[in-house]
Amino acid sequence: MDRFVIHGGVPLRGEVTISGAKNAVLPIMAAALLTSEPCVIRRVPDLSDVRFMARILQSLGASVRFEGGVLAIQARQIQGHGDYELVRKMRGSICVMGPLLARLRETRVALPGGCAIGVRPVDLHLKGFRALGAELEIAGGYVRAAAPRLIGAEVFLGGRAGPTVLGTANIMMAATLAEGITIIDSAACEPEIADLAGFLNEMGARISGAGSPVITIAGVKELHGAEHEAIPDRIEAATFAIAAAATGGEITLRNARPDHFRAVLDKLREAGVTVERHGPALVVRPGPVLRPVDITTQPYAGFPTDVQAQMMALMCLAPGTSVITERIFESRFMHAAELARLGADISIEGPSAIVKGVSALSGAQMMAGDLRASAALVIAGLAARGATEILRVYHIDRGYENIDAKLRQLGARLERISEAGLGGE
Repeated sequence: MDRFVIHGGVPLRGEVTISGAKNAVLPIMAAALLTSEPCVIRRVPDLSDVRFMARILQSLGASVRFEGGVLAIQARQIQGHGDYELVRKMRGSICVMGPLLARLRETRVALPGGCAIGVRPVDLHLKGFRALGAELEIAGGYVRAAAPRLIGAEVFLGGRAGPTVLGTANIMMAATLAEGITIIDSAACEPEIADLAGFLNEMGARISGAGSPVITIAGVKELHGAEHEAIPDRIEAATFAIAAAATGGEITLRNARPDHFRAVLDKLREAGVTVERHGPALVVRPGPVLRPVDITTQPYAGFPTDVQAQMMALMCLAPGTSVITERIFESRFMHAAELARLGADISIEGPSAIVKGVSALSGAQMMAGDLRASAALVIAGLAARGATEILRVYHIDRGYENIDAKLRQLGARLERISEAGLGGE
């Protein structure tokens, strides 16, 4: 099991190219199941989650080739159920259900389990499938769906914490081959949903309104192959921007889309960080004083829950008190206890973390608990004095392509050490 050893206190400087968005690529990969023709996806990050999804598609009968950031998928002949052990281990795999139901009219998919940031039920997915005419049965860890005909319907997908992103993707994909018009109300507005809709339209779907709360899908009889380039990863871009601020360095972000993470950039500016557009690039550097800010996570276009942990790491260094409130997922403050090992002053009160800035953090050993918490611990380690060791960095490999190499390119003194004790320099 790999770990990172970081010798902090070095300002990050230079340029970094933002990779394609994992959260866009995974449902787009699933969408390739909607046609027997070849599909090509470009700017695909080399991540463990992407390779895991590729294995799931192969277990369904699709051929998958991945080389040089390009995925070639052809689902010429597929079956309605894949490897149980594969599907149940990856929550994002639930998004194969919509395409399989639409194309085969019957599917059996393992229910995904909970995860380190709390239970994330799929009840809204199932509600949407029922609205389209599917009959559902849940037994033995599987959900079985059957629908001799899918009929367009009005589907409301608002949930307790806002719209469901994967649920919106799932119902939108299923509706592409339904008879008539489907209207998804209270749809997720994330850029990744708009990117998926763009790919589906390139396949011959008729989708309008993606990126807004109301999406309209006019069903078609069949879809064809397509080529598509995934959008840049807004969470990776935000993470590097925060790392620049935390270390007192200056980073130029290439291939970033500032319009996709305006809420993060707004909070960084409020905290005193300088953020400037230089043509197609985004330059981030610290201002004269780092200021505390209050943050509440919200559905898009609000402050993303996937950047909450990284921002907490930055606020540990801001003189004064910040209040960070998590409204999307329960149990998403596990990184607070790990940050405290570095000397951070954080107390948890219900859904809020009270962060009192300290003058400096000191290196220590920490353990990553989930993907975005891992990024927060890396940021804190980069800013801390002395050596920091982060265990279980396989979490970060799920969502950040070659993050250790990218950070070293920016001047970080970071080494990946494998279980065998071999360095990653």
